[in-house]
Amino acid sequence: MKASGKLIALIESSEGFSPKPYLCPAGVPTIGYGSTRYADGRPVKLPDPPINDLQAVEIMRAALAEYEAAVNRYVAVRLNQNQFDALVDFAYNVGAQNLRTSTLLKLVNQGKLKEAADEFGRWVVGGGKKLPGLVRRREAERKLFLS
Repeated sequence: MKASGKLIALIESSEGFSPKPYLCPAGVPTIGYGSTRYADGRPVKLPDPPINDLQAVEIMRAALAEYEAAVNRYVAVRLNQNQFDALVDFAYNVGAQNLRTSTLLKLVNQGKLKEAADEFGRWVVGGGKKLPGLVRRREAERKLFLS
């Protein structure tokens, strides 16, 4: 499966756009729509020059390919598009390795979708603090997953 327009909109609204590198709450240099690496795989560094929106979308789409592949690889049950998009957004935000080892994924693969949806809300801490933005994002992912 591939990401839909709903997923792109969710990422853009959750991440916001930053043309200049900044430190995310976890202390990682980030640019564009929450990207920690450029399309060519180089890590973002704080002294890097600003980018424009088109570059940010290109970087986001390159990252999405990695997370789409991870969800397609790790999920052993059939998903609808909304479930797929929610899991890709989750992986985009927390990383493919965290998805792979999560109780969320284990429950999805057991077919316990309602229980799996409730796991989104456990991933709301960044930099050691509960972040309102992550609370909103996880609730959006949960709603999308259940629709």
